[in-house]
Amino acid sequence: MFNAGRLSLARARRGLTAKALAEKAGVGVDTITRLEKGRNTPEEDTIERLAKALGYPTSFFAGDDVEGVDIEAVSFRSFSKMTARERDAAIAAGSLGLLLNEWVEARFGLPDPDLLDLSHESDPEVAAAHLRQYWGLGQQPIGNLLALFETKGIRLFSLAENTASVNAFSFWRGGKPFVFLNNFKSAESSRFDAAHELGHLVMHKHGDPKGDRSLEREANHFASAFLMPSDDVLARVPRFVSTDVVLRSKVRYRVSAMGLAYRLHQLNRLSDWQYKSICIDLSRRGYRSGEPDGIERETSVVWRKLLTLLWQEKVTREDIAKELGIPLDELEGLIWSLTASAEKAVPMSGSALRIV
Repeated sequence: MFNAGRLSLARARRGLTAKALAEKAGVGVDTITRLEKGRNTPEEDTIERLAKALGYPTSFFAGDDVEGVDIEAVSFRSFSKMTARERDAAIAAGSLGLLLNEWVEARFGLPDPDLLDLSHESDPEVAAAHLRQYWGLGQQPIGNLLALFETKGIRLFSLAENTASVNAFSFWRGGKPFVFLNNFKSAESSRFDAAHELGHLVMHKHGDPKGDRSLEREANHFASAFLMPSDDVLARVPRFVSTDVVLRSKVRYRVSAMGLAYRLHQLNRLSDWQYKSICIDLSRRGYRSGEPDGIERETSVVWRKLLTLLWQEKVTREDIAKELGIPLDELEGLIWSLTASAEKAVPMSGSALRIV
């Protein structure tokens, strides 16, 4: 039976208006409206036209309802910068991520969530310190942040959005934390985006962070403190801070030059004037729009291990996409940037990932 919700999801994912889809499929816009509202049952020819226009297999539109992502429960990294179409496309990616996660968890045992509920803590600096202590991180810099997330039960997915407006978003679903990351920006900026979303997950678990600038500032502060713990920064970075000192020191924390300069200003190691001067110099050297000679992008340990285990059972990505009834490009978009790098990560323990 034709599933109206799946048509709406596919259209949102492709970033099409009802009018645009109607024109691509060669049907009336009123046909799209009636189908999405469940008022009509389409003929096979219409389904094939819609599937071709959307680049989805016809089987996708006959599946059960896809678990939706409540926009009110989602924390977007840059909510104010995105258009409604970009937001809806990202939310649709979240729904496909839930569909893929359900498929994975039916076959593999993933780590249970091990996060603190710090919604009672109003100081991001303290919240970051609490979580670091709970996870046994001490004051040391974090190597592969994504691998750390996965050992703590955070479900990671990538976003294929070709825009910096949709940086990242996160939400809780069924007691499990989900983070979606767009690697459109530098590897250092993506690490900060991930830490920012971690801040939302632990500090704003019961609230509605969407569009609230004060909560966005809290998540930014949390990310800075989590990636660059104050005691280590103040002990390691010389008292006299120049642009070159920032560039040398950022390597230790695997953060952007601008991010470390911001943190040093936050910790009163830089005066307002010094901070402004260094930022101007960094911009002149190209660090405002990117990260020259940046770090290698982090990858997912879980996804590479899952794909290896599936490959050993002769299950390919094409097989997964076919079973889910989604286009291969959508599956690739959810995992590609998490598995594409050749960077080696520390393997998870055998008990952390198991076949059910």
